[in-house]
Amino acid sequence: MILDGKKIAAEIRGELRTEIDAIKASGQRVPKLAIVIVGHNPASETYVNNKLKACAEVGIEAVKIAYETEITEQTLLSEVHRLNNDGTIDGFIVQLPLPDHINETRILSAIDYRKDVDGLTPENVGRTVQGLPSIISATPRGIRELLARYQIQTEGRHVVVIGRSNIVGKPIAMLLMQRPYLSLPGMSAASLGDATVTICHSKTQDLGAICRTADIIIVAAGSPGLLTADMVKEGVVVIDVGINRVDGHLVGDVDFDNVAPKAAYITPVPGGVGPMTIVSLLQNTLQAALNR
Repeated sequence: MILDGKKIAAEIRGELRTEIDAIKASGQRVPKLAIVIVGHNPASETYVNNKLKACAEVGIEAVKIAYETEITEQTLLSEVHRLNNDGTIDGFIVQLPLPDHINETRILSAIDYRKDVDGLTPENVGRTVQGLPSIISATPRGIRELLARYQIQTEGRHVVVIGRSNIVGKPIAMLLMQRPYLSLPGMSAASLGDATVTICHSKTQDLGAICRTADIIIVAAGSPGLLTADMVKEGVVVIDVGINRVDGHLVGDVDFDNVAPKAAYITPVPGGVGPMTIVSLLQNTLQAALNR
């Protein structure tokens, strides 16, 4: 079965629209998101435009703040501090990647974790690891929501995560190994968590042997076709986070055509995790607004 992120994201946007309409009808201010982008990276500009469009669809007010590539790190830090202190902004993101002369860690660390709707600040990541209330990184939240909406249980199952990034690999591993009662309010009711998680990466030896023991595989390595049919067992659940452009086409980290026949569930690329990441950003923005 295809895990249709596009379909589920549309359902969630409808739910968000209803909730935000109710906020507006009650006379309260609707949530407001700011998106900071530096330079003219085509992929980043596309992502930002998609986020702005999604905000408009659910009724979130959104503003784009664009800077040229030559901006100094100090100027960008000043903008982050301004947004931290702007009472009309509920949440904001700084679109990555940033130019090489700007330290991404320094910028992310300067964001007020209560407005960090990308869930990437050390405070939010740390709180997620400890199971405390936090804003969860958008892609891991989207993955967990996708599993929940399809009622895919993780309790007692072996999850293999390929990739150890701070954006996907590490936080999704933390989420799925935690006890279900640590789930955020508003998440779907499926029993999520209590999984046995193995994290693999570029230095992992005999990756195929490890993957063949997995009930669920989450691939976020940025390597086209990395996961092949001989690396998975029958009935596996495969979540492909990879977005790679090969010969003008978008492909994932999974050899979809050959892995899909063996999988019980699998995400397509595009149309799987991508739409869930954007809708999770909207959920995080509403969460930040309700917490203000």
